[in-house]
Amino acid sequence: MSKPKILVARSIFPETIARLEEHFEVDSNPNDESWSKARLIEKLQGKQGVFTTGSERIDAEVLDACPDLKICANMAVGYNNFDIDAMTAHRVLGTNAPDVLTETTADFGFALLMATARRIAESEHFLRAGKWEKWSYDMFSGSDIHGATLGIIGMGRIGQGIAKRGAHGFGMKVIYHNRSRLDAALEAECKAGYVGKEELLKTADHVVLVVPYTPASHHTIGAAELALMKPTATLVNIARGGIVDDAALAAALRDKRIAAAGLDVFEGEPKVHPDLLTVPNVVLTPHIASATVPTRRAMADLAVDNLIGYLVNNKPVTPLNPAVLAAK
Repeated sequence: MSKPKILVARSIFPETIARLEEHFEVDSNPNDESWSKARLIEKLQGKQGVFTTGSERIDAEVLDACPDLKICANMAVGYNNFDIDAMTAHRVLGTNAPDVLTETTADFGFALLMATARRIAESEHFLRAGKWEKWSYDMFSGSDIHGATLGIIGMGRIGQGIAKRGAHGFGMKVIYHNRSRLDAALEAECKAGYVGKEELLKTADHVVLVVPYTPASHHTIGAAELALMKPTATLVNIARGGIVDDAALAAALRDKRIAAAGLDVFEGEPKVHPDLLTVPNVVLTPHIASATVPTRRAMADLAVDNLIGYLVNNKPVTPLNPAVLAAK
């Protein structure tokens, strides 16, 4: 019996390819090329599955052109690269990689918060440029983290992880806003209080964004929201590009309407809004919040588990549109 055929859309661990080859005929991308949509469609011909990394857009046009496709397994918790409605209509299963990156991403979110509040990147650039000639009392004075008010927008697993780090590790007062309020036990565990979005923005010393990207969450933070924040406040985005209006943020940073920002994600990434590159009070990282070797391996393993689970055993691990399973 012939093996199902799959495509691995980006370069990945050799061990991941080897594991896939035990079950599938694998067409991989060892040169890590960023394919156009036309090239992706060409590579998907005759494939029953695809291992994606979040940068490959699976929409109605792709699905119409790839009738053999049965599953798209994302090596990411986010899946805004998937048109889930179109996939469901075409009876193509989508899967993602939740849970395995929660703690690592929460670690990074807090690291980015600390770097932003304490002006670490800005001061390093100053030092490397040979500008440090003497000590002064206000040189790169930032804002405190311990005892400050931490506002989290998006209180899923990662948001809860950041809340616990702030409350238990740094004695922060934690407030949060979410589509739905957590139950009392979870709030107590996170030492977090629920508030409206406007109150959070007005009150928090540090705002961290951890919401999934949807059309409804596009530009959750724009000029109006930035205007509500304290001039001493910081903003950190580890969610998805498009959650923040990057142009409005660059203007707010330039005009010192807020103190600083830390960004791991960007609108239209890997392109970065050019205005963000001209302001000193922003820490920029290239979408690396989950980038530890153990976590990235776990993410890859879960994507493989979903491909094997669905195409071989008919039991995917983390389906995003289970209606496809019911329709089989």
